[in-house]
Order: sequence, then structure tokens, then C-alpha cells
Amino acid sequence: MRIVKIIAIILLVAFVGIQFIPTTRNQSDTVPVTDFMLVNNVPENIQNKLQVSCYDCHSNNTQYPWYNKIQPVAWFLEEHIKEGKAELNFSKWDSLSNRRKASKLRSIVKQIEAGEMPLDSYTLIHKEAAFSEEEAKEVINFMTQLKDNL
Repeated sequence: MRIVKIIAIILLVAFVGIQFIPTTRNQSDTVPVTDFMLVNNVPENIQNKLQVSCYDCHSNNTQYPWYNKIQPVAWFLEEHIKEGKAELNFSKWDSLSNRRKASKLRSIVKQIEAGEMPLDSYTLIHKEAAFSEEEAKEVINFMTQLKDNL
């Protein structure tokens, strides 16, 4: 019984201790001129859906949930956002070549069609981020049209 108490105390001290290890926040006060929404004529309903479903992980401005400062959750979020931005960063959209944009648009369409994006782990907590069938069709049609016009 005494060993259990010692282990519990050590775990509690470790948990409290890791709360003081800072993480990098993915937030910006400005929207760059290269942002996807600014360089494309995106309809308002699609803008809203992309903002809610994609921009937290795929832009330079994440809207963090209340639990983002609790470790080790903050580390998980930070790594997840880094990976998402490495794959696609809507904030730097217009800095991509047309060939790269077309590739990204094809990938977006495929992942939405396959139900891979937004991630299940994200929509589990952020229910509003999940695509309805109608929303998915609208976004897919818009992205396909955008690709075809490049």
C-alpha cells in the first residue's frame, strides 16, 4: 500500500511539473495575402465550413480549445498542428505553384470523399467540424472547379 502512495505522489509531481513546459502556439493576428480565402472567390458557406473544419490544423491561426494548456494534451495538439501545416497550409496557399495547388486540391477532394478529413479524433470533440453529405458535396464541387480553373 505504501508503494502505491509513493508511485501516486511521484506521478502527481510529474504531472504538475510538466505543466510548466511551454509549447509553441499557432496563432497570428493577421491574415496573410497568400491565404486561400483571400486569393479565391470562396462562397461564404464554404468559407465557414473550411474555417471550422480545416483551419485549426491547416493554417497559421488555430482557435485553441480550453484544454490546450494542459500537458501532455498541448504537446499532442502542437505536434498534430505541425503535421497538418506541413501537409497543407491554407495561409500560404498563393505561394504554391499552380501544379502544387492542383495536387493539393485533388488530395483535399480525395480525403473528403474517403471521409479521412477532418480527422475522426478532431470531430469527436468538435462535432461542428464534421461534414454533412451536403457540405461535403459543396466543398468537393468547389475544390474540383477551382482545380479545373487553374
